[in-house]
Amino acid sequence: MRQKIKERKELFKIIKELKARRKRIVFTNGCFDLLHIGHVRYLEEAKALGDVLVVGVNSDTSVRKLKGPQRPILSEEERTEILSGLECVDYVTLFNEMDPLNLITSLQPDVLVKGGDWAKEQIVGREVVERSGGEVVILPFIGKASTSTLIETILKRYEKSA
Repeated sequence: MRQKIKERKELFKIIKELKARRKRIVFTNGCFDLLHIGHVRYLEEAKALGDVLVVGVNSDTSVRKLKGPQRPILSEEERTEILSGLECVDYVTLFNEMDPLNLITSLQPDVLVKGGDWAKEQIVGREVVERSGGEVVILPFIGKASTSTLIETILKRYEKSA
């Protein structure tokens, strides 16, 4: 499954060829630290919106800047490999920037997907995708599934036994 993990330049060539074959490219991004049921359902729904699902994953450096010095729990290598093992994910790529704007601009996906915790106006890359005739889709947030909640649960449970 590691063959799904691509450097940006290689991914750009692959996507260009897929678009020439009229494949509908769906893009989403995130940290995906401690993969949980919310992530899996979200990615399955995203894949259903097109032919090819590309997942941009924040590098360890960008996760630390976004989430703080204790994150990520799993390294970028582990997070990308876990995602590449999901059937619904076609390609995974890392990005070091704080947001995926450069990646979205170079890939020009047909569909940009984010979760229900985002307002459409806040979605990075929205203008790029809409300007090229693509669409932005916000999928409903999946209950209380979150990495932060998962971490809190683990800490509470094991704090008592320590």
